[in-house]
Amino acid sequence: MKTTINREAMVRDLVIEIPRSDELFKQYRIDFCCGGKRPLNEVIAEKNLDEATILQALQTLFENAKERSENDRKDWTTASYGSLINHVVKQHHGYLAEELPDLSFYVTKIFRVHGSSHPELKELHTLFHHLKLELEQHMVKEEQIVFPAIYQYEQSQTQSDYDEAVKRIDELEAEHEAAGSLLKKIRHITNDFTLPEGACTTYKLTFTRLEALESDMFQHIHLENNILFPQLKLEFDQQDSTVG
Repeated sequence: MKTTINREAMVRDLVIEIPRSDELFKQYRIDFCCGGKRPLNEVIAEKNLDEATILQALQTLFENAKERSENDRKDWTTASYGSLINHVVKQHHGYLAEELPDLSFYVTKIFRVHGSSHPELKELHTLFHHLKLELEQHMVKEEQIVFPAIYQYEQSQTQSDYDEAVKRIDELEAEHEAAGSLLKKIRHITNDFTLPEGACTTYKLTFTRLEALESDMFQHIHLENNILFPQLKLEFDQQDSTVG
């Protein structure tokens, strides 16, 4: 059953419930923070905007988020290396490339506005930007070095290409562990993403998106650490056993 966007929903609720709707609202100069306690249709009428266009855009964002969720539930254990890598790059690297810069803006904003009364936001700001840098460098390494090597091995099936493909796996797993540690620290410093009393819409949106980032990263790391890398190592063990 298709979900239809409620034109009378509060702007502040939509921006939290529909991923990336904040970018749409910023595009149309719709205030979702201080002015978020208003029905969307009322704001649209006041600004003389085209309601059908905005509702359709929100619907598309909602459907895209739903598709991402369905892809995460797919069984990837029988997929080829190439198919799984394509999924990781498109789904998870694509998400991070869009989300990290945008989330950086919000983490910085709540620190700047609320840091004096919530000193933990300073550490959150530091932790997040450390994570952001780590992930950006990690994605470049995967896309430019590791994944091409795995593609090459899948096509050639030669021992030399196999050795090239697996030699960096331990390094990548260590980087995953470091990212996981930063995510745990972020969850701790935010008290499991618990909002302070009277938190504004931007504060709520930031914590919602931080938790969504954590969820996506867990799925991302799971696909690599628990499926892709073990399958490659298994081939290595099998080859050693055959040779022996």
